[in-house]
Amino acid sequence: MDRFLTTKELADLLRLKERKVYDMAAAGEVPCTRATGKLLFPRDAVDAWLAEHTETGGLAATKPRPGVVLGSHDPLIEWALRECRSGLASYFDSSRDGLERFAAGEGIATGLHLYCPDSDNWNVSFVSSMLGGQAIVLIEWAKRQRGLIVAEGNPLGIASIADLRGKKVVPRQATAGSQVLFDHLIAAAEFGTGDFVLTNPALSEADAVLAVQEGKADAAFGLGALAGPYQLDFVPLAEERFDLLVDRRSYFEPPLQSLFTFTRTKAFADKARDLSGYDVSRLGTVHFNGQ
Repeated sequence: MDRFLTTKELADLLRLKERKVYDMAAAGEVPCTRATGKLLFPRDAVDAWLAEHTETGGLAATKPRPGVVLGSHDPLIEWALRECRSGLASYFDSSRDGLERFAAGEGIATGLHLYCPDSDNWNVSFVSSMLGGQAIVLIEWAKRQRGLIVAEGNPLGIASIADLRGKKVVPRQATAGSQVLFDHLIAAAEFGTGDFVLTNPALSEADAVLAVQEGKADAAFGLGALAGPYQLDFVPLAEERFDLLVDRRSYFEPPLQSLFTFTRTKAFADKARDLSGYDVSRLGTVHFNGQ
């Protein structure tokens, strides 16, 4: 079965006119996504929404979410999940993949760093359009420096996007938040991907950095925190905000409480300070609260 319903399919399911479905989506009354440029409705999220709004008391209970943290990889989260012994598993792929999996009920939280050019705010428009009507909370995790990772000593003198002309660059998969931002910076610089040589996409931050370390690429658009451990140089270009989108009910359960309690310890503060380009001073700030 398709993971997403079209407007017509949802209208048929609800026995409504398509115009009414459009109105409900615009008002945030039904879970939907416009990430692809087309209005789509995650099937599992629609099922959960229907169960939540049915008048059958306890019979309307939704399927429990598994104890998995989804979305984009973050070295600080990966480390904290191990250290706090929360029992939570992780499945890190990319921001958009995590958002879709979260909407389908495949985890209790997902890491996001999706740039929103129209609002100059990270993650919010993606979350509000797709899940605004659900019991979710978007919580800041950290601000991170992102830029060009280059060989030690920067022998090619790369200092900006324009300096990538003719160079070999390793991209990320299209669903990665870093690629969303990179594409935006390229467009803003009136620069095209055809102006440099693209290698095969790297499916993780570490894979992108390794490509530079091994000489398979001249540059990667990556996290400043990963340049030092791989003995590479870093050219900062932007500060991004990495958030955790959390199921509100799961937030108050022991696993996630264990994680957030751990963020207030000295060990966590020391680790964040050791990661170059990390700012956790506003960790816990709520940037979106679903209805």
